[in-house]
Amino acid sequence: MTNSSQDKAPLLEIDRLSVDYGLKGVSLRAIDDVSFALRPGEAVGLVGESGSGKTTTAMAIAGLLSPNARVSSGVVRYRGNRLPIDDDAAMRPHRWSETSVVFQGAMNALNPVHRVMKQIAEPCVLKLGMSRSEATARARELLELVGIPADRGVAYPHELSGGMRQRVMIAMALACRPSIIIGDEPTTALDVITQAQILKLLGELRSQLNLALILITHDLSVVAESCDRVMIMYAGRIVEDGTVAEIFANPKHPYTRLLIDTIPNPANGKKIIRPIPGDPPNLISRPPGCAFHPRCPSAMGVCATEVPGLDKFGRARVACHLHRSSQEDKVAIHA
Repeated sequence: MTNSSQDKAPLLEIDRLSVDYGLKGVSLRAIDDVSFALRPGEAVGLVGESGSGKTTTAMAIAGLLSPNARVSSGVVRYRGNRLPIDDDAAMRPHRWSETSVVFQGAMNALNPVHRVMKQIAEPCVLKLGMSRSEATARARELLELVGIPADRGVAYPHELSGGMRQRVMIAMALACRPSIIIGDEPTTALDVITQAQILKLLGELRSQLNLALILITHDLSVVAESCDRVMIMYAGRIVEDGTVAEIFANPKHPYTRLLIDTIPNPANGKKIIRPIPGDPPNLISRPPGCAFHPRCPSAMGVCATEVPGLDKFGRARVACHLHRSSQEDKVAIHA
């Protein structure tokens, strides 16, 4: 995160957000007490294994939760004003114009029976009140902006490559000039060359348009290339939050260290890639205390009984008893 972004007032504030899913009469906590801020032009990565709460956090911010999900507590503020994230009709004026989403599967997100030009132009008509000709001109401009010749706008989604479809999704997200883009694993289904091109494009657009970015991914190497700050999520909670440089140079949470150990390093052929032992917790039977303690190589007695708070260490935050407990409390669980 740059010094200039640190000095700016938050663009988006998430304050103690919790979301529950209803499943067969049971309420399951998917994200729990999540708080962070996003500043203008800043890129924040949400990282964690599948089921850690990354996408639920992002969809809650955009007011796009599934029908069986509800915001049980917390607020989201945009430029200091509370967003009605639990009211779909009230959130509609805020979507596209303030916050927009680039979804993971462009082939599923795009309408297969409409030309991509029409799909990019549609939000300009509905949200900005443009005429059809004005919206078409805007769509042509956006296609060029994301590196697609404007005359390819007559194509249907299936006539474009995966990378071009993802560029179309980015163009749609930019249609109403939002301040925040949420990328829900936007490069996961792409080959490494196309992935690099899309990440480079997002970086250029951030700089050119002063966009703030929330990037959801399970891949820390993607975050290292694209983000200023990274938040590590596990079992619905943020367990570590810091700049990319801080997280990679001095990871504090054992889960973060294990995630970094799973990243291949072509420059170091001797590095041993170690998978994280065990499985992420089931929401139905979440472990007591720190949810990571059954898999943690540094777990102590207190980890099985007390949930660690997310404490500040300089500008970073970490939720781990290793950084809170006194030496006499450190009774090992694992040999």
